[in-house]
Amino acid sequence: MYRRETATIMETLQNLIGGRWEEPAGDDVVTVVNPATEEPFARFRPGSAEDVDRAVAGAGAAQPEWAALTVARRVEHLHAWADTIAAHAAELAELECREMGKPVGVGQSFIAGAVAGLKAAADQALTYPFTETVTGPGAAPDTSTGAGPAGERTDIVRHPLGVTAVITPWNFPVVMVLGALGPLLAAGNTVVVKPSERSPVSTVRLFELAAATGLPPGVLNLVLGDARTGAALTEHEEVRLVHFTGSVGAGRAVGTATGRRLSRSVLELGGKDPVVIDAGVDPVATAQAVAFGAFINTGQICTSMERIYVHERIADEFVEALVAAAGTFAVGDGLDPATVLGPLVDARQRDTVRRHVEDAVHKGATVRAGGAVPERPGYFYPATVLTGVDDTMLVMTEETFGPVAPVAVVSSFEEGLARAATSRYGLAATVYTDDPGHIAAAARLPVGVVWVNQWQSGGPERLYEPARDSGMGATGARAAYDAATRPAAVHIAAAAPVAGR
Repeated sequence: MYRRETATIMETLQNLIGGRWEEPAGDDVVTVVNPATEEPFARFRPGSAEDVDRAVAGAGAAQPEWAALTVARRVEHLHAWADTIAAHAAELAELECREMGKPVGVGQSFIAGAVAGLKAAADQALTYPFTETVTGPGAAPDTSTGAGPAGERTDIVRHPLGVTAVITPWNFPVVMVLGALGPLLAAGNTVVVKPSERSPVSTVRLFELAAATGLPPGVLNLVLGDARTGAALTEHEEVRLVHFTGSVGAGRAVGTATGRRLSRSVLELGGKDPVVIDAGVDPVATAQAVAFGAFINTGQICTSMERIYVHERIADEFVEALVAAAGTFAVGDGLDPATVLGPLVDARQRDTVRRHVEDAVHKGATVRAGGAVPERPGYFYPATVLTGVDDTMLVMTEETFGPVAPVAVVSSFEEGLARAATSRYGLAATVYTDDPGHIAAAARLPVGVVWVNQWQSGGPERLYEPARDSGMGATGARAAYDAATRPAAVHIAAAAPVAGR
């Protein structure tokens, strides 16, 4: 839970273990800083290996009773939590703003989407085949005829894995927790969550709301901490699946740890998402859409538009409109309703963005908008448009994770696709075209998701798996339930042998 200390105006955060709020056992103190003011906002002690042990034990103790509930009852619990979250969306969005900078209006919009997503994911459990029957030959054949006995069947029963772990990033504290938990909990697993140490406050409040709705103790457990805490969780022998969202390096460590003990991992890692813009589209409308995809949440989205390839026939109009759109992203504290572009999460992230822009300029790129750190408190960086970029620059090869739109001009849609495919990342891509042949070609991009003419579109039945360094493990729709369960085959003969025959 979080406890406000009036003398310091700081929140002191605790772990949730087996239904009880506890002080973490670590010795260090981590301070969460409001990135708009650079003032301390919250603090906590990172969880130790002992904290992780207790959380996993609490989850393990609660799991049999949770799994014994009907699927419909588990879904009811999740719906009740979702409704409570919706009623507190403004409060959660404000906490996100204060811990990582997201403007409150933007945060509320994403939280509303996450609530709907949680309900949709939970509802999928009502039709998921936890038990399905396969009929026909398959058992040992009759020794006299060589055929399978008449009437035999095989039941495929999908069991929950047990205790699972979710490790979330700092850029969407509420959204990423809700996106992972629906299938895990609805399938009968219990969960230990470790949020990013850079933005844990909203997650703590999210778990307070879960407890208030009557979710059974131990079904959800929360351990605060840093990379050391995360390592203790991913290496724990009783954790059967780790759902991790974060950097490529940390994801490799998670995959190594789970692979060593033959447990599962679902990894969504970095992205360097391309945009390919065909000659026949409206350059002004497309530029406005790209500005949103590049600058929303200050570019701190794994699927932000970070590489833009525009056809030379519309390039001038597109760039002019993109520069104009960048000017509409007002920089400021996200608590101010007028703010569209909040700060970056901290000084380290802003330094990365500044370094990428400076590298591009040094190598010949031109700054058309933004491109300089404003002289004010807070970790702000303006919406920035670069032209004259090439694929050797950091802004085109490494994850910038900031409000930077680098634009490269291409002579054909085919060239744009080819350059879009040249990356070690493969999370998502967006194309703007009305040409059916070009749409078909775009579908072959080596990424998990291809959006055509609408960034971030897609319903609850969507499933995908990141490619290359962007992760592994299919997720979404049925794939999420497949990952959250273990199939077992039960072969049933037509009749048991009769004694004495």
